[in-house]
Amino acid sequence: MFDCFRDGAGELLKRPDYLADFGRVYESDISLLAKIERGQTFREQGSPSWDAFASGDWAGALRLIESERDSVAAYFRDAARRSLAFRRIRVVEFPVSPYLQWEMNSFRLRSELGEQIRVLDAREIADLERETQVPEIVILGSSVMYAVIYDDDLKGAGALRFTEPDEIKTTTSEFESLYAKGEEFSEFFEREIAPLGPPTVH
Repeated sequence: MFDCFRDGAGELLKRPDYLADFGRVYESDISLLAKIERGQTFREQGSPSWDAFASGDWAGALRLIESERDSVAAYFRDAARRSLAFRRIRVVEFPVSPYLQWEMNSFRLRSELGEQIRVLDAREIADLERETQVPEIVILGSSVMYAVIYDDDLKGAGALRFTEPDEIKTTTSEFESLYAKGEEFSEFFEREIAPLGPPTVH
């Protein structure tokens, strides 16, 4: 599974080029934006809520997430008008990391407003990760897919781009297989995240 990402293939894009290329998501022939996220902690560039979380201001981080409700709702309404669906698989290890606790609160908003998110226990994919972890993948319809790259500070640094149609088709099928195994986000959140107190940030 995900073999095309394991052989060093793909065209390397630095972060500005990746973000510019990702803009094709607004093209009319793209009907699906699918993501697999595997890492348990990252540094989010340009997120006031993450900055508040990282500084230890948990209440402020949650307020800032909620303050984005109107803009996020508008984003998903526009996507719906263009028949663009968002589907995400979030792989989770236990105990849940402080970053993931923050991210899940962000995802709660997105889930309420239109994103289809499922959570997958990392133990469920242990057989796929005997040699290396499942990559961080973004698929844009049948047009392109990316393996997202992070630097040593866990900041987004760019991506490897793949455009071969058969590889995209195969990866999309593999994504759907894992998505079917995942737990609905709301159920996971209420059981595993909602009862948690403020995270300790190191």
